[in-house]
Amino acid sequence: MRIGRTIWLIDAAYLFNGQESVSNSYAFDYLKLQNKLEMDGKIDRAYYLNCTHDPPSDRQTHFHTWLQKPKPEGPNIIPILYKLKLKEYDCPHCKMKYSLPVQKGVDVGLATLIVSLGHQHQYDNLILSSGDSDLKDAIVFMKKNLGKRLELCVFRYGIASELDSYADNIYWINDFYLEVSKEKT
Repeated sequence: MRIGRTIWLIDAAYLFNGQESVSNSYAFDYLKLQNKLEMDGKIDRAYYLNCTHDPPSDRQTHFHTWLQKPKPEGPNIIPILYKLKLKEYDCPHCKMKYSLPVQKGVDVGLATLIVSLGHQHQYDNLILSSGDSDLKDAIVFMKKNLGKRLELCVFRYGIASELDSYADNIYWINDFYLEVSKEKT
């Protein structure tokens, strides 16, 4: 059981890509996942960080609007959205240039929220859904200098050992994905 205020920070691309490692026929439901996490104590605030096309598709806009709906209609999660950036590549075979969209800004956004919200005493417990080792310095600062607890809500594969070694608790989504799944449409 958690004591104090709890926030949940979500790297949307991590959760989206990680669900494929569990099942090709199911996707998780954010509201069900949040309800599962709240079995150990209330989550006071949640942030969903992702990149979108500019402009976002109607489907993305609808999903981000649903995320913000209060319970029981939605999970009441605050989306923080960055624009996808185009990265230039050279084809190794034909030497033609092409560009692909890449996610930029989410890791820096997560690290900034970990440190700034912790420094402002906005939480005592952080639930993090990300597997990126780039967050290690922010996690170390949060734990050692601010005395905060870290819980991870992650997949068994795709989590940096630099992160899980600092966790006070780990929710392995692989162990309960059927409980938080919805049929893919």
